[in-house]
Amino acid sequence: VLVFNLCSASTAKSLLFRFIPILTWLPRYPVKEWLLGDIISGFSVGIMHLPQGLAYSLLAGLPPVVGLYSAFYPVLVYFFFGTSRHISVGPFAVISVMIGSITDSLEPSGKFMEADNDTNVPILNEAKRDAARVQLAAALTFLVGIFQIALGLLQFGFLATYLSEPLVRGYTTAAAIQVLISQLKYVIGVELEEYAGPLALIYTFLELCSKLPKTNVGTLVTSLIAIISILIVKKISDKLGKRIPVPIPTELLTIIIATGISYGAKLNGRFNISVVGEIPSGLVPPKAPVVSYFGQVIGNAFAIAVVSYVICVSLGKIFAFKHGYKVDSNQELIALGLSNFVGGFFQCYSIGCSMSRSLVQESTGGHSQVSAAVSCLLLLVTILKISELFRELPKAILAAIILVNLKGMFKQFKDIHTLWKSNFVDLLIWLVTFVATILLNLDMGLGVAVVFSLLTVIFRTQMPHYSILGQVSKTGIYKDAAEYQKAEEIPGVKIFRSSATIYFANAALYEEALKTKCGIDVEHLIEKKKKALKKKHNKDKKEEKKAKVCLSVTLFICFSQEPRGDTTANGPSGSVDDQKYQNLKQPQSSDQPGLMALGLEKPPFHSIILDFSPVNFVDTVSIKTLKNIFKDFQEIEVNVFLVGCNDSVISQLERGNFFSQNITKHHLFASLHHAVSYITRNQEELPPTDRVSNLCSMP
Repeated sequence: VLVFNLCSASTAKSLLFRFIPILTWLPRYPVKEWLLGDIISGFSVGIMHLPQGLAYSLLAGLPPVVGLYSAFYPVLVYFFFGTSRHISVGPFAVISVMIGSITDSLEPSGKFMEADNDTNVPILNEAKRDAARVQLAAALTFLVGIFQIALGLLQFGFLATYLSEPLVRGYTTAAAIQVLISQLKYVIGVELEEYAGPLALIYTFLELCSKLPKTNVGTLVTSLIAIISILIVKKISDKLGKRIPVPIPTELLTIIIATGISYGAKLNGRFNISVVGEIPSGLVPPKAPVVSYFGQVIGNAFAIAVVSYVICVSLGKIFAFKHGYKVDSNQELIALGLSNFVGGFFQCYSIGCSMSRSLVQESTGGHSQVSAAVSCLLLLVTILKISELFRELPKAILAAIILVNLKGMFKQFKDIHTLWKSNFVDLLIWLVTFVATILLNLDMGLGVAVVFSLLTVIFRTQMPHYSILGQVSKTGIYKDAAEYQKAEEIPGVKIFRSSATIYFANAALYEEALKTKCGIDVEHLIEKKKKALKKKHNKDKKEEKKAKVCLSVTLFICFSQEPRGDTTANGPSGSVDDQKYQNLKQPQSSDQPGLMALGLEKPPFHSIILDFSPVNFVDTVSIKTLKNIFKDFQEIEVNVFLVGCNDSVISQLERGNFFSQNITKHHLFASLHHAVSYITRNQEELPPTDRVSNLCSMP
């Protein structure tokens, strides 16, 4: 019992430290070396969280204060459960625009139009719309958290591998286009209808173009001044680089100055420039998500869960590799899941990982997620006391901040040129992902991208590179004889290799390619052999029948000339000739005649070696195909050998009943050179029936 209790306590402690990483690293936190850098980094990131939280809430179609909540609660939870020291989680443009497409489609503004009591003109009830959208976003965030926690507990951290870098970059570039078009209405100051489903972005862009004549000049000027100012200050900040301890807080300065100018010049009243409006102060009590939304957003929730995780873990691994520590993929799923799960109770929307904030967190001296705790403290003060001061902030300023931060994503268009020169299949994945995401919505675009990416893998395994190998003179190196001039084929031996594993989708193609590369029509030769055997069999039957007739006549003549009483001269078994006759009646067992005996030309090679070193698994279809290959080539007097099978492949061959009397493990060799050496040494010495059975003598 004592041992059981000790084991249970040890297991519980191990699980506790595994699922709550802060218990591992915080007690060993080097205060003197790291604390100052984390404080400076935390303030720098917190200053970025404030304008980005306000701005990205516009993308999500939610009130600005929700962006601040999303930069506080989930980030605080990640502080306890995350394993990356440098990424900055919180509101992210791509995730925000994904949520915005959902809020626009399920809770459109047209649903909340109410007739004015005085004029009877329908007007938008923004309070009801915002309340409904907040409930929808909270329910969606809760589901995202559930998915991520479940995937993490089930050790599905490998999901990131199914979203390749070209796919992610193509997807985020398309999302940047979505963000750009969604924010242009705030830049030119017009109202647009809300579209959902396929081609929604195209319809939005066409309507935007049609309303260009109605541009609010004051809003446009405000946006352009903000964009130019932010770009100039960022350029100055980059030029100064390490000369200043922290980057210039460009976005924060912009919203402070813009709010002051808007309040003093009364931009909303005089120029009809749309402003943020009332921002409530203080924290909200936890509230259970609205369950009725779950059925409508479950698919979207899974897509957001996967995309946010892939972006976070990819960025986390970049920083981990740079600074020499490891990121636990499964724990990251759990950490993000718990962040979203808790955020779902506090009117937050799903979080992601911002590249710009993460770079600032690292470059300003951040060493751990203590910097995230510091930024949360700064945001807490803002939410409690300062947020209401930004009610006069023009929405055009937030749109300008968003558009400037898209600059890095738009640079990803350079991938097209790079991939064109390096890998055409990856270029196709990038382009298909981009086009599908633009034409369809973000969720459907991601689905199409993943399916297409997997299809390229299947296509590449179905259409691998097949080659006949030759030996580089006086070495044990074997290369494609068609590509390497110094590689020469072994006389009488064909070495065949496929660049992919063999399974149901390409097994038939493998067999076809093998027979094509060998340069002979195997089926035609087998058919000719069958016809020759049938012809020989018919001829033998005729000769046997003729021999029987001749023998019968001979026996009759002999019998008529012998004395009638001498019937026991040869014993009770009858005469010697009688016994010969009985023997002739019995079938004569003999081996099947060879190709030469049948008058057919033998293949120009006597052995085929199948290089199985690229093969990592076989299935029932590939095993059946291999059996057919052995059977067909043995039929035309060609020996077949397998080389380089790993232990798991051999086990699968055994379980698939591949080995038999005709195909034994003596057909297996560890390396190409061993197989070639044995075949060339023993080919002339051994008859065909002994060549395989003696392979076991190979050292």
